[in-house]
Amino acid sequence: MQTPTIAGSAQPKLTRGVRLQTDSKTGNSVLLFPEGVLELNETAQEILTRCDGRTVSEIIQALADEYNVDLEMLAADVRQTLADLQRRKLIELT
Repeated sequence: MQTPTIAGSAQPKLTRGVRLQTDSKTGNSVLLFPEGVLELNETAQEILTRCDGRTVSEIIQALADEYNVDLEMLAADVRQTLADLQRRKLIELT
Protein backbone atom coordinates (compact mmCIF):
# COMPACT_ATOMS: atom_id res chain seq x y z
CA MET A 1 0.00 0.00 0.00
CA GLN A 2 1.31 3.43 -0.88
CA THR A 3 2.02 5.81 1.98
CA PRO A 4 -0.18 8.93 1.78
CA THR A 5 1.66 12.16 1.14
CA ILE A 6 1.09 14.22 4.24
CA ALA A 7 3.66 16.93 4.80
CA GLY A 8 5.80 16.65 7.90
CA SER A 9 5.03 20.29 8.64
CA ALA A 10 1.25 19.70 8.66
CA GLN A 11 -0.46 20.14 12.01
CA PRO A 12 -3.31 17.68 12.50
CA LYS A 13 -6.21 18.67 14.72
CA LEU A 14 -9.64 17.27 15.45
CA THR A 15 -12.37 18.64 13.22
CA ARG A 16 -14.86 20.97 14.87
CA GLY A 17 -17.44 18.90 16.74
CA VAL A 18 -15.14 15.87 17.17
CA ARG A 19 -13.95 14.90 20.65
CA LEU A 20 -11.43 12.34 21.86
CA GLN A 21 -12.46 10.70 25.11
CA THR A 22 -12.52 7.45 27.04
CA ASP A 23 -15.66 5.33 26.90
CA SER A 24 -16.89 5.05 30.50
CA LYS A 25 -18.17 1.48 30.01
CA THR A 26 -15.26 -0.11 28.14
CA GLY A 27 -12.35 2.15 29.08
CA ASN A 28 -11.38 2.34 25.39
CA SER A 29 -10.53 5.57 23.61
CA VAL A 30 -13.18 6.78 21.19
CA LEU A 31 -13.79 9.67 18.86
CA LEU A 32 -17.22 11.19 19.31
CA PHE A 33 -18.65 13.06 16.35
CA PRO A 34 -22.14 14.22 15.35
CA GLU A 35 -22.81 11.12 13.24
CA GLY A 36 -21.56 8.59 15.77
CA VAL A 37 -18.66 7.02 17.61
CA LEU A 38 -15.40 5.51 16.38
CA GLU A 39 -13.56 3.18 18.72
CA LEU A 40 -9.81 3.68 18.38
CA ASN A 41 -7.04 1.15 18.43
CA GLU A 42 -4.01 1.91 20.60
CA THR A 43 -2.00 3.29 17.68
CA ALA A 44 -4.67 5.79 16.64
CA GLN A 45 -5.17 6.85 20.25
CA GLU A 46 -1.44 7.47 20.72
CA ILE A 47 -1.34 9.56 17.54
CA LEU A 48 -4.44 11.60 18.35
CA THR A 49 -3.35 12.45 21.88
CA ARG A 50 -0.37 14.18 20.28
CA CYS A 51 -2.47 16.27 17.89
CA ASP A 52 -2.08 19.27 20.16
CA GLY A 53 -0.38 21.72 17.82
CA ARG A 54 2.58 19.48 17.01
CA THR A 55 3.53 18.82 13.42
CA VAL A 56 3.31 15.38 11.85
CA SER A 57 7.12 15.15 12.04
CA GLU A 58 7.08 16.00 15.74
CA ILE A 59 4.37 13.39 16.41
CA ILE A 60 6.37 10.73 14.56
CA GLN A 61 9.55 11.60 16.42
CA ALA A 62 7.81 11.59 19.82
CA LEU A 63 6.32 8.15 19.14
CA ALA A 64 9.65 6.81 17.84
CA ASP A 65 11.42 8.06 20.97
CA GLU A 66 8.80 6.61 23.31
CA TYR A 67 8.43 3.21 21.66
CA ASN A 68 11.92 2.76 20.19
CA VAL A 69 10.65 1.63 16.77
CA ASP A 70 11.84 2.02 13.19
CA LEU A 71 11.23 5.63 12.16
CA GLU A 72 10.34 4.91 8.52
CA MET A 73 7.83 2.19 9.36
CA LEU A 74 6.32 4.35 12.08
CA ALA A 75 6.08 7.36 9.75
CA ALA A 76 4.15 5.27 7.21
CA ASP A 77 1.73 4.04 9.91
CA VAL A 78 1.17 7.54 11.29
CA ARG A 79 0.55 9.00 7.84
CA GLN A 80 -1.82 6.15 6.94
CA THR A 81 -3.80 6.64 10.16
CA LEU A 82 -4.01 10.40 9.69
CA ALA A 83 -5.05 10.00 6.05
CA ASP A 84 -7.83 7.60 7.07
CA LEU A 85 -9.09 9.99 9.75
CA GLN A 86 -8.90 12.89 7.29
CA ARG A 87 -10.93 10.92 4.71
CA ARG A 88 -13.57 10.38 7.38
CA LYS A 89 -13.49 14.15 8.09
CA LEU A 90 -12.53 13.56 11.73
CA ILE A 91 -9.28 15.55 11.55
CA GLU A 92 -8.02 18.54 9.59
CA LEU A 93 -4.47 19.26 8.53
CA THR A 94 -3.30 22.86 8.76
